[in-house]
Amino acid sequence: MSDASWESLASRVLERTIELCRIPAPPLDEQDRADRVLAWWAEDGLAGVEQDDVGNVWAELRPGSGPALVIAAHLDTVFARDVVHRTERIGGRLVGPGVGDDTVAVAALSALHAVLPERLPVPVRLVATVGEEGLGNLRGVTAALGRADRPVGALIALEGNYLGRVNTIGVGSHRIEVSLTGPGGHAWEDAHHPSVVHVGGRIIADLDAMARPAGRTSVNVGTVAGGESINARARALRLQLDLRAESQDDLDRLVATATELIRENCERQGVTCALDVIGSRPAGSIEPDHPLVAAAVAGLEAAGESARLTAASTDANAAYARGIPAVTLGITTGELTHTEAEWIDVEPIGRGLRALTETIVTYTHLEE
Repeated sequence: MSDASWESLASRVLERTIELCRIPAPPLDEQDRADRVLAWWAEDGLAGVEQDDVGNVWAELRPGSGPALVIAAHLDTVFARDVVHRTERIGGRLVGPGVGDDTVAVAALSALHAVLPERLPVPVRLVATVGEEGLGNLRGVTAALGRADRPVGALIALEGNYLGRVNTIGVGSHRIEVSLTGPGGHAWEDAHHPSVVHVGGRIIADLDAMARPAGRTSVNVGTVAGGESINARARALRLQLDLRAESQDDLDRLVATATELIRENCERQGVTCALDVIGSRPAGSIEPDHPLVAAAVAGLEAAGESARLTAASTDANAAYARGIPAVTLGITTGELTHTEAEWIDVEPIGRGLRALTETIVTYTHLEE
């Protein structure tokens, strides 16, 4: 295809991105957006368009027998329904909540039918997944990879603003809700009673300062809620903790250290605590010399983009957990992810589509 043809296709992807951005899709509530994708793919004449029991939307991009190459992008965003869902074109950027993560990638799935050869050596399927964000716990892609009637040979996960990246490491995460309970009491009369807000503050400070494994990790207390009154010793506090690491061993050590730290603080301060696991993503990876990685790097180079191997937490994590080869690729560039000012660059979309197409064609021929 000529550069002009890629740009024409990119314009169509942009139109669908704008349309889809208007439809809220918070985790566990993706049906409205799924309905739009179902309608698009039916209009496009794709075969096998359906929605599974979990909520994923499927289509058969190219037929064949044996394990398929699956191209996935997630329907859900981090934004609640009460957020204003709209986009604005500012110079060369499209700005709006969820535009890069992952709306433009879902819109890009529709474009592949027009550019891939009619026959490929292995079957290729599309899936728009649910439950990638927040506490969705990868429920959509996990179900998709577990279907006995649709064996998966490899997975390409799409993240809209990752162009130039080939994610070969799936960052693992472990999420804990910590509930603290104390005796409460009057701020003055019962000043000798522990306040769980104070205890929670110490826990957060200690988590930030605790010893960590040598590999890259992160510790984040994302939400804190509790206390009853300005003049009362707080008797209840809840905080949500997100722990991440590039390897499963490092993640396991990080979780063990954090859990022990929390329990010791509570015991020392005389309050009770309950720790509930509210989310977990296994860490995993693909070897840098795997044919899928080589195809992805070659695809980017063919589109005029340099490639760098990176790490992130995406739908690919679920594939690594099952021993399925996977990479995560992008469609364009952008920043301010997970904010209402999130933006993507419009101009690179055509190159992102070409890189993805080249990757699919190259890899499927390597596997024949």
